[in-house]
Amino acid sequence: MMDPVAWDSPLPYYVAAAVLGYMLGAIPFGLVLTRLSGLGDIRSIGSGNIGATNVLRTGRKDLAAATLLLDGGKGTAAALLGAWYGPDVMLVAAFAAFLGHLFPVWLKFNGGKGVATYLGVMLGVAWPVGVFAILCWLAVAFTLRYSSLSALIAAAASPVVAWFLIGPDVAALAALMAVLVYIRHHQNIARLLRGEEPRIGKKKPEDAAQPPIA
Repeated sequence: MMDPVAWDSPLPYYVAAAVLGYMLGAIPFGLVLTRLSGLGDIRSIGSGNIGATNVLRTGRKDLAAATLLLDGGKGTAAALLGAWYGPDVMLVAAFAAFLGHLFPVWLKFNGGKGVATYLGVMLGVAWPVGVFAILCWLAVAFTLRYSSLSALIAAAASPVVAWFLIGPDVAALAALMAVLVYIRHHQNIARLLRGEEPRIGKKKPEDAAQPPIA
């Protein structure tokens, strides 16, 4: 008969970190904030995404900023909570939070694109890399005015920076999340290649025809 897992085994901590990290990451702050503000379902406008960029299309910059901070904050919180039990548990909790944002069970596993949570995770796991990623995103956003391109460049550069500044484990986490960020941005990438991606603050042509949210 197989002995039960001993409580001094690391396995229960990994499982707890994965579950708690996922549940924290799965909180759809963009959807919650817009509904509480009487703006309806954010998934019914723009790209249908629950992230800050789509929340900005409601015209509520305050809600977009709050969504950005909260989506990033849950990634940071998951990493910091996991760090109490060691670096490996931290990485598990952080990645689980990122997956929770992308694939929340509450929304039939159709969540956000993960940019803010990616940045928040990197801040919690390795703050120098997180700061670099944020500055990279801001630099591209202010110069080229493409939110998606800013995210793609920051996600691509961060694993390289993590490798040299921190080490292979954090670099691997950053790279794995970056792959998922690229997958979630496949439509944005196609629009960028066609020259049809809207710049920050601009609506897509189909958005302009939509009535304001009641």
